[in-house]
Amino acid sequence: MAYKVYFGNILFPVTPSKISVKIANQNKTYNLINQGEINVPKTAGLTDVELELLLPNTKYKFAVYKNGFKKASFFLGKIENLKKKKKSFQFIVTRTLPRGSVPGTNLKVTLEDYTIKEDATNYGTDMVVSVKLKQYRAYGTKTVTIKEDDSSNTVSKTENREVDSTKESPKTYTVKKGDCLWNIAKKLYGNGADYTKILEANKDKIKNPNLIYPNQELTIP
Repeated sequence: MAYKVYFGNILFPVTPSKISVKIANQNKTYNLINQGEINVPKTAGLTDVELELLLPNTKYKFAVYKNGFKKASFFLGKIENLKKKKKSFQFIVTRTLPRGSVPGTNLKVTLEDYTIKEDATNYGTDMVVSVKLKQYRAYGTKTVTIKEDDSSNTVSKTENREVDSTKESPKTYTVKKGDCLWNIAKKLYGNGADYTKILEANKDKIKNPNLIYPNQELTIP
């Protein structure tokens, strides 16, 4: 089977010996009390692709060029531009059998990173580039316009309201069974720590803040 590899409209001259495609897993595993582990299937994550590209500096018979022979530096420049542009592109693999073609790969990706290898012993004057790609999914923000509709109360309105200055706090309070200054302050002021206000206003009646008695009439400031 013969196949070709494209980054966008860039056809690489030598087919990689192997291409690794990893479908990321996002399933969630939970540990339930007395039931052990369960696995909840989720939509697959972004696909990762890894491959090695041989970039010849010599025109080989097995290499394929769209517009005539180009050296390794030409293709390396194309790869570098894909990274600099910070844009997605199509990763395309076409596969052909002697009696026809088979389904290929067409995936929108971004270039994550690449490693340039030069090894005179194994590659001679040629270059090898290890490339990592990641699937790209288009996304965007949505603008929501909220229309006010008084009849259906679709919009919650917050209004600044003036405090009713005519409403006064109680001037006196009659102690009930089980009362303490903390509870009285919490009931009247909303904060038990304000009991000191009541204590200060009733120094003549309260000698010990821990001792108040039923039917005792306290002044509330």
